[in-house]
Amino acid sequence: MNWIAIALTLKLATLTSLILLVIGLPLAYWLSFSRWRWKFLIESVVALPLVLPPTVLGFYILVAIGPHSPLGRFYTSLVGHPLPFTFEGLLFASMLYSLPFAVQPFATAFDQVERRLVEASWTLGVSRVKTFFKLIIPLSVAGVVTGLVLSFAHTMGEFGVVLMVGGNIEGETRTVSIDIYDEVQALNYAGAAKTALFLLAISYGVLLAVYAMNRKVWALWPQK
Repeated sequence: MNWIAIALTLKLATLTSLILLVIGLPLAYWLSFSRWRWKFLIESVVALPLVLPPTVLGFYILVAIGPHSPLGRFYTSLVGHPLPFTFEGLLFASMLYSLPFAVQPFATAFDQVERRLVEASWTLGVSRVKTFFKLIIPLSVAGVVTGLVLSFAHTMGEFGVVLMVGGNIEGETRTVSIDIYDEVQALNYAGAAKTALFLLAISYGVLLAVYAMNRKVWALWPQK
């Protein structure tokens, strides 16, 4: 097995899930509690990676962070090299690709929190931030863990977006899924089988953890 690719994939999945935890919690809170009538526009954007082909999403991300784009030029001016085909670019793409797998379980859990408890906290003078961390988060632990674990597992199995944005650079952007593809292309089915079995074991273990905690099927869309 390619342990370099495995270590890189675990690093990518861990960083992606942690960053999505920081970004996804406030976004899910807004989606759950906001009464803005047009918020379905934001919900649709968040859910877009679920239905958009990975190669299409990867292409648009590649164009958005390329050296000729404003974001790409800004990044190059800061660090001295372009963002595509680097681990940082891969991380950025993974965050966008796995965003709904974190935000939607978070929002589903927040929707299930009794609104009277939240309003009572506000009435007692507790700030919204403290209410969020002291009341909403403790009551939504299962959903938060589900989103964290699913975003981790989803990143572990990325292929199309990873290949489009990161390419296939050993030790830099070659993930487990790309390594399996390379082994199959080289007709090394035994090596591909070992790595695939390793990835299968991790993915199954992640799902076991999710179902053991929730003991019910994860709702893809938040229930209103």
